[in-house]
Amino acid sequence: MYGFYNRILTVNLSDNTFQIEQISDELLSKCLGGKGLATQLLLDRNPPGVDPLSPENHLIFATGPFCGGRLWGGSRYGVFTKSPLTGFYTESYSGGKVPEAIDSAGFDAVILIGKALKPTALTIHPDGVYFHDASPIWGMDTFTTEEEALQRYALDNDGYRKPGAVVIGPAGEKLVNFAIIANDKWRCAGRTGVGTVMGSKMVKAIVFHGDKKREYADQEGVGQYANTFSRENMQHPGVKAYKNMGTTMMVAIMNTAGAFPAKYWKQGSCEHWEKISGETFHDEHEVKPHACAKCFMACGRLAKLKKGRHKDLKLEGPEYETIYSFGGLCMIEEMEEVAYLNDLCDRVGIDTITAGNLCALIMEGKALGRIDYDIDYGNADQVIDLIEKIATRDGIGDILADGIIPTSKHFGVEDLAIHVKGLEPAGYDPRKLKGMGLTFGTSPRGACHLRSTFYKPELSGWIAPDQIKDKAEMFIDYEDRLNIFDTLTLCRFYRDLYTWEELEKSISLVTGVVTTKKMLKEIASHICNLTKIYNIREGFQPEDDRLPPRLHKEVLQEGGSLTADEMEYMLLDYYQLRGWNDQGVPSRDTISV
Repeated sequence: MYGFYNRILTVNLSDNTFQIEQISDELLSKCLGGKGLATQLLLDRNPPGVDPLSPENHLIFATGPFCGGRLWGGSRYGVFTKSPLTGFYTESYSGGKVPEAIDSAGFDAVILIGKALKPTALTIHPDGVYFHDASPIWGMDTFTTEEEALQRYALDNDGYRKPGAVVIGPAGEKLVNFAIIANDKWRCAGRTGVGTVMGSKMVKAIVFHGDKKREYADQEGVGQYANTFSRENMQHPGVKAYKNMGTTMMVAIMNTAGAFPAKYWKQGSCEHWEKISGETFHDEHEVKPHACAKCFMACGRLAKLKKGRHKDLKLEGPEYETIYSFGGLCMIEEMEEVAYLNDLCDRVGIDTITAGNLCALIMEGKALGRIDYDIDYGNADQVIDLIEKIATRDGIGDILADGIIPTSKHFGVEDLAIHVKGLEPAGYDPRKLKGMGLTFGTSPRGACHLRSTFYKPELSGWIAPDQIKDKAEMFIDYEDRLNIFDTLTLCRFYRDLYTWEELEKSISLVTGVVTTKKMLKEIASHICNLTKIYNIREGFQPEDDRLPPRLHKEVLQEGGSLTADEMEYMLLDYYQLRGWNDQGVPSRDTISV
């Protein structure tokens, strides 16, 4: 099938062997690669009930048919496994330049199984894999690890494209349950602990190197399409907004909407928001757009701090989610401190959203007199200290390193903890944007905003934020289209550009298969069913799709609520439209095997 390599690489770390196998066009036509392929592999090959940190848990890297070629927004890779943070299905994605190196090795998916006897690095290439002793780089931070891995483990082969490395930091080695996999220094597969699973397998770094390129059905047509696509969309208002401000623009938007989670989910805005806004960040520091490969949007912020005690710090970021988690939930008022915390989390290798939520939970528990720990809202030094303790599993950090469910149980503050399936939400309060409540509840990996990015239609006025009726129908259309994005693999921020019609055109040019919206929605629905089936197999209960009681009981200070009845209406409507029963279980006639 055009657009695919029809190859999977399985690496057995327990005995340093590997196997290359062919996969059928029939399988690829049902899933379109990327998320679809990896989810099917996870369901078929991961042992039911497996401990996420056991050698038997599979760690799958996958790119899609849009990666490595001419099409815009396709420089992405996904990581798929059973999450140590939630115990459920997980997916995590990253961009940058490295996805093209991953793709150049010539596999549609790479599967890691087993556990190495000692710290190990891998070089994955078109003919298989080389195994290396990674003891000399064990303990290094992510930045140094990536530099050393490329220097030590890249291949000197004529015709090979630029190598790329994915790595873990000290937190992944210590099995912090929300450790990241990092690449291109500041890019990361950041949520749900995929770096923890990599660390459990004793793999410190993977270098990808090769000379493979996907063969398209219409090579000339793809080139013409890409040229037309960029010409027609480079001046799109959304493209210009992301290039000018990146995701930092969301600070002003969300505070104005009263949906910016602050003071550990007690407020929908904070008085100091202008100090941590994108406008202030760009005015006070040296900030330039920075793009992934094959991207004209350049949403990344390559920054150098011009003032404060961290002056001259260079980083890409912080993104909106990091600003919300530290600047909003933890009430840190200085952008320079938020940027430093961003850099610290990147270096040790942990997810900033989970880290900020955990720190804020301890702050709220302390403020209520329920947790005895010296940390207060707005104190950056105390947050820095706590992050360092988490990364090394030192003292209280050893508790927080296991995630929000064990932490809240340990301190007896389960009633305060905000999460779904053990994953904390991103920076969109569902009491103002009610569709985000449905988004957080139904996401298979936990309270995730990226499966549908449904804040976009609610903020844009395409559907009223407080509307309940018919919200599930629009939500499913978004979720289905973005499921297709994750199979291809495409960046979320191209959602306004790759409409259903554009997906039909581009997929047909790449694969040679004439697609329709109906066909693509069937594929997306199939993938959605597979993720749900996987979670049911791993112990899903109906309450796992519900929001924490606090979000129903507490009204935002700025006004805004989401009742349990409203959530239940949207959820049951969603289940019915998906063809699932009222317990969220797919009915037999909705499942194609």
